[in-house]
Amino acid sequence: MYIKKILLFILLAGLVAGGIFAYMVYDAIFAPNTNFSNDQAYVFIPSDANFEDVKQQLDPLLEDMDSFRKVADRKGYISNIKAGKYAIKKGMNNNEIINSLRSNNIPVKVAFNNQETLADLTGRIALQLEPDSLILMNKLNDPDFLKANGFNDDTKLTMYVPNSYEFFWNTSAEDFRDRMLKEYKRFWNEKRLEKAKALNLTPSEVVSLAAIVHKETAKIDERPRVAGLYLNRIRSGMKLQADPTVIYAIKKHTGNFDTIIKRVLYKDLELDSPYNTYKNAGVPPGPITMPDITAVDAVLNAEKNEYYYMVADVKNFGYHMFAKTAAQHNRNKVQYIRWLNEQKIKR
Repeated sequence: MYIKKILLFILLAGLVAGGIFAYMVYDAIFAPNTNFSNDQAYVFIPSDANFEDVKQQLDPLLEDMDSFRKVADRKGYISNIKAGKYAIKKGMNNNEIINSLRSNNIPVKVAFNNQETLADLTGRIALQLEPDSLILMNKLNDPDFLKANGFNDDTKLTMYVPNSYEFFWNTSAEDFRDRMLKEYKRFWNEKRLEKAKALNLTPSEVVSLAAIVHKETAKIDERPRVAGLYLNRIRSGMKLQADPTVIYAIKKHTGNFDTIIKRVLYKDLELDSPYNTYKNAGVPPGPITMPDITAVDAVLNAEKNEYYYMVADVKNFGYHMFAKTAAQHNRNKVQYIRWLNEQKIKR
């Protein structure tokens, strides 16, 4: 009888101990283990991250890091880290957190618009994706890639169509570049290519002209008219004489793209640069900025008009006064010069 009691006690003690152990295991795996008040938090795990890097990011977000580590070890996560952007939702348990870190890489929205240089573009992208600007710059500037796809140092910016795109945060610089090439080819569909051909312009020339239109007017409804004016000049053999190209030529010549120039001076028109459309006929060798899609389509769907001249309309800021003849233009120009002088805008 005594031995039976001992055995029963041992059995009960084992059951209790097993129950406690099972509870601890269950608690470690399935009990909530977050420590933040928002609905969810995000972690960004680099491509070369190890478990210590993951712990560093998760430490402020978890109630019990030790239990997380134990479950991560049991589930094989420690030796199989996945790069990317991941969401940790409030109230998640360790099992759910690890499952999320394994398979729920969240796409990010990557947006860029009117960058003047490739350096500006890579700087913008580096704020949104994992690769830094130097790595991006090297891939985007790769001479073999540019040559193989019909671009050069002047036209390389035309490949990037300003828009919003979905990427995984850990997308490599090469994959970003290759995706942008696909987007470029998708943008230049058969319809747009036919319209460019009808204008006797290549896609790169359309973008270069659209960049001038974009810089000349921020008013989307005015862009087809401005585009029509410049196409008239091209067809007639006139120089474009676009002030934004001179401003760009000055920036490119000095290497300072942060320069602010509000007034083009007569001496600026003498700058020897292929981008100076006061000295060179035709479209510049490349875009002076990355134009909006609306500007590109404004060129492809330009207004048919008889205008050859324009000047800023000081009575309707943002818009322009258009003229068919130089005499009309000179009369329109008087009020603009007067306004510049009144505002003491000398540069």
